[in-house]
Amino acid sequence: MRHDESPTLSPPAVPGTPVPGRSAPGPSPWVLRIVTLGLVLAALNLRPAITSLGPLLEEVRDGLRMSGSIAGVLTSVPPLCFALFGFMAPRLARRFGPTAVVCAGMAAITAGLLLRPFVGGTAGFLAASALALMGIAVSNVLMPVIVKRWFPDRVGTVTGLYSMALALGTALAAALTVPLTDALGGSWRTGLAVWAALAAVAVLPWIPFLKDRGDTSGQQMGAKAAPALRITRSRTSWALACFFGLQATAAYITMGWMPQIFRDAGLPAGTAGVLLAVTMAMGVPLAFVIPRVASRLRTQGPIVLVLSGCGLLGYTGLYLAPAGGAWLWALLLGVANCAFPLALTMIGMRSRTGAGVVRLSAFAQSTGYLLSIPGPLLVGVLYQHSGGWGLPLALMACLLVPQTVAGMLAGRDRTIEDEC
Repeated sequence: MRHDESPTLSPPAVPGTPVPGRSAPGPSPWVLRIVTLGLVLAALNLRPAITSLGPLLEEVRDGLRMSGSIAGVLTSVPPLCFALFGFMAPRLARRFGPTAVVCAGMAAITAGLLLRPFVGGTAGFLAASALALMGIAVSNVLMPVIVKRWFPDRVGTVTGLYSMALALGTALAAALTVPLTDALGGSWRTGLAVWAALAAVAVLPWIPFLKDRGDTSGQQMGAKAAPALRITRSRTSWALACFFGLQATAAYITMGWMPQIFRDAGLPAGTAGVLLAVTMAMGVPLAFVIPRVASRLRTQGPIVLVLSGCGLLGYTGLYLAPAGGAWLWALLLGVANCAFPLALTMIGMRSRTGAGVVRLSAFAQSTGYLLSIPGPLLVGVLYQHSGGWGLPLALMACLLVPQTVAGMLAGRDRTIEDEC
């Protein structure tokens, strides 16, 4: 069942597009190009705030005098912010429009990344990080909504495009943060702050849409659009939330702690950052391919099984030979991390309407990120008190079991409207 072939929505009226209700063609090609550019640039900025920190975590810990447990709290901040602020996204989008909210989100990322290395102290670092993560959170939720509205007949393709850009931004931040830090004088503060420039560029494509506040007030996101749709009554919604949460747990443990695993195995910081970049870079081609394949399958369970199997092999390798097979383990975990674009694709496929996608995206992502909060923190505690990576890696491998089950359930050929 090809869900991305049914045009269920009409894009909103913006400069250069027809007004709803008039017999006019769809949005002009240049408007669609601007939206596409905005999606790509926004996606590039949805992870550097996190993956730029991993390669420099040891320096940040020393500079801010953090313990291992506090560092675990730091790696848990992203899912916490994504959960809390993600729930706000539908309400903000109803009032201002999703494109305007994404524009504000990019501005918040810029400010947060620029401020956090220089505000001083752990509390200030966390507060500025939370500002950037707030911008990421609302953009996370609204990206599938924008895709569904502007490209209703190409959900899989456009989701793959921005997922690929997201993976590219993730990998670039992991690979380049240490070299940029060295080139800019060796200060970790400058190395982290430099990523604010990329976020500032991402603000620009959304500026023409700032006044477009009516695109979510009626059929798409208003309360009247789906008065009987109670998302918590859908088993598929819960399965998607659990799958999203468990893959997010694995992803943020990987982004926050994998460089430290390699450094503890004797590899230098630069190599550890490149290995994390390899893991993230695997998502660049696969994030484009997987949504396209998934949108053409009746069920997505087989893809879930392949991704989970790669994750299990990667964790086993990190335990047995973290340095000897480092490149292979990085590749395998990169494949496993592609559960994220798969989850985004299933969000777009498990609802027939724009209103349903908004509510499902907010519920699955916010609830999922809430579920993922304990994981990175627990890894930090286990690492500090056990003195090694055996217990943390065992935990990560065990979490793949419920993730696989939830993914199989979420991948069934049904929609939340049918269940609600």
